[in-house]
Amino acid sequence: MKERLNNLVNEMFGKDIASCNNEELFSALLKLTKDMIKEQRQIDGNRKLYYISAEFLIGKLLSNNLINLKIYDEIKQILAEAGKDLTEIEEVELEPSLGNGGLGRLAACFLDSIATLGLNGDGIGLNYHYGLFQQVFKNNKQTEEKNPWITDRNWLEKTETCFDVNFGGFSVKSRLYDIDVVGYDNGVNKLHLFDVETVDESLVGEGINFDKRDIPRNLTLFLYPDDSDDAGRLLRVYQQYFMVSSGAQLIVKEMDEKGFDLRNLDKHVVIQINDTHPSLVIPELIRILTSRGISMDDAINIVSNTCAYTNHTILAEALEKWPIHYLEQVVPHLMPIIYELDRRVKEKYNDESVAIIKNNLVHMAHMDIHYGFSVNGVAALHTDILKDSELNNFYKIYPEKFNNKTNGITFRRWLMHCNPELSNFITETIGHGWKKDASKLEYLLNYIDDDAVLDKILAIKHNNKVALAKYLKETENVDIDVNSIFDVQIKRLHEYKRQQMNALYVIYKYKQIKAGNKPARPITVLFGAKAAPAYVIAKDIIHLILCLQQLINNDPEVSPYLKVVMVENYNVTKASKLIPACDVSEQISLASKEASGTGNMKFMLNGAITLGTMDGANVEIHDCVGDDNIYIFGKSSEEVIDLYAKNAYNPRDIYNNDTQVQELVDFIVSKELIQIGDPENLGRLYKDLINKDWFMALLDLKDYIATKEKAFADYEDRKAWSKKMLVNTAKAGFFSSDRTIAQYDEDIWRL
Repeated sequence: MKERLNNLVNEMFGKDIASCNNEELFSALLKLTKDMIKEQRQIDGNRKLYYISAEFLIGKLLSNNLINLKIYDEIKQILAEAGKDLTEIEEVELEPSLGNGGLGRLAACFLDSIATLGLNGDGIGLNYHYGLFQQVFKNNKQTEEKNPWITDRNWLEKTETCFDVNFGGFSVKSRLYDIDVVGYDNGVNKLHLFDVETVDESLVGEGINFDKRDIPRNLTLFLYPDDSDDAGRLLRVYQQYFMVSSGAQLIVKEMDEKGFDLRNLDKHVVIQINDTHPSLVIPELIRILTSRGISMDDAINIVSNTCAYTNHTILAEALEKWPIHYLEQVVPHLMPIIYELDRRVKEKYNDESVAIIKNNLVHMAHMDIHYGFSVNGVAALHTDILKDSELNNFYKIYPEKFNNKTNGITFRRWLMHCNPELSNFITETIGHGWKKDASKLEYLLNYIDDDAVLDKILAIKHNNKVALAKYLKETENVDIDVNSIFDVQIKRLHEYKRQQMNALYVIYKYKQIKAGNKPARPITVLFGAKAAPAYVIAKDIIHLILCLQQLINNDPEVSPYLKVVMVENYNVTKASKLIPACDVSEQISLASKEASGTGNMKFMLNGAITLGTMDGANVEIHDCVGDDNIYIFGKSSEEVIDLYAKNAYNPRDIYNNDTQVQELVDFIVSKELIQIGDPENLGRLYKDLINKDWFMALLDLKDYIATKEKAFADYEDRKAWSKKMLVNTAKAGFFSSDRTIAQYDEDIWRL
């Protein structure tokens, strides 16, 4: 390997390794890795999965690919001998901006596990040039800028595969770009990303503004374009059809190349529809099959046996419903098929609630459920809620279609790469077996009373905190106390995830310190989150957090005991630095609203203790670790669902009847904060909490504060806390995406 890398850098730059700079070494490692991937087995077979998703939040790939090729440690050593640091070289790589949050990161973990298990399955998505957006804080507010990541040095391989995609009134040419997906110690699959040949990056001016109507030039510029106007919403439909039409044509092309009869599509192909964004693949495939001489009845039957749907949320805004006139404009050629699918449903079921078209809206999830063979939720509680309430009318019709597949994460990235010291210590302690079979992490429980092991776990956590503090100092010029408790909430900014409740705790702690009640140990509250550009209240919450950061960090009386840090432009790279350093993992969504979560699993794996509601996969984490190794608070999902059903929650009642809650909420518009912040943003959030509080932050606030205080008090018994850490890591094996994918394959895909 050393000789190979030396020859490569000499060939590329006429130097030896020691003489190269980090940019040159990154280019050489990129070439080396691509060459080695070509030498790996390309996974194949007579039945294939196509995982279609609007998002693939793949993160940086150099380290991930080196780990999965099993050469990471060797390359690191070769570079170290030449005085070079692989972690510094990794920083040269730009992070592909192809996703937003958990949905996209899950899709990336799944592709990793599909290849690791040697299953024949590729991803299908879009090649967004500027991705979501780059978050920049100005005047304590989020602003959005474009996030270019496609340079001469990247993992994209341009192919000769092109398709015509027809819209109402015009067509565009789609071109396929591939990224190799390397399994751990196994073969290689592909992530297929489609781009439009006529895309024009110069269309984007200041910030992320561009002409949303110029579809041939804007189609693949941004993930989730601003949907606060018709042009933005229409652009999303154009994107979705472009993705599924390109994907469907690729599937048919690969069927033809293998000599398979399209009448046997369901024997050779399974399509996983990841959330509702790819739903138009159903009518598109029916259209293609009928154009090839297959009858409508047969085409519908074949496609229904080919497509499976993953539901990721019960939030109404995420269960897409497109106005008929949008689809008539964008995909008029699909509308006769959609009308026919709806007619068949209405003929069979005299129940308006299960119709595909109602009130002139096309309900994408309804189409997926009627014309797919599987509907899965992503955590046990979430699937139960789908069956018992949110999709109960469908469950009564199709009980056999519904199943649960609790989400998982790839331990290669979320332990081996982001926390090598802990990963190596685990291997020294229990052997290598856990890397292929994560359930073997349970062997760590044999060391629950081994003081040397418990001390080492604490030391590793401290080292990770030191590393994070150094990184934040270098990148954001923020100083944090490495001996403080690191309390971390990193995820998309949404009211249901309740960052606003965490901010109210910060106010509580600030006021306590001001009153002379200093904590036993300093607390550092770390946030990382992007808000959708048009999501006003979410951006107000970011403004509140940034104002609190400025207020507290500049107060000499408070800052030695409490620190607030909101990390700018939170992404996979920053997550991989925050997660290993975390002590308390904030998973505080309103019960019933978080389908699963995967951050909770990453924190657990790295020895953080969950502070959370009984929501999403927190329920299963609780089952795994037991009452003593997690901190649970808040109303249950049943109580919350009942409050919604009866319209019985009134935040003003809590505000008026509890002086402590009133004091904390009032602080949002206090003179201290108004001096720092924008009265409009703070005032709007204040009013929303008192009058609406749709995700019930005030309902759980007192219980949250009390439970958090208990967790912080327990932290002081370092031996007991290290046992909690060990149990969390040992019990995390269930949450490996390898397990999730094995279950998908056994129950749904049957590859």
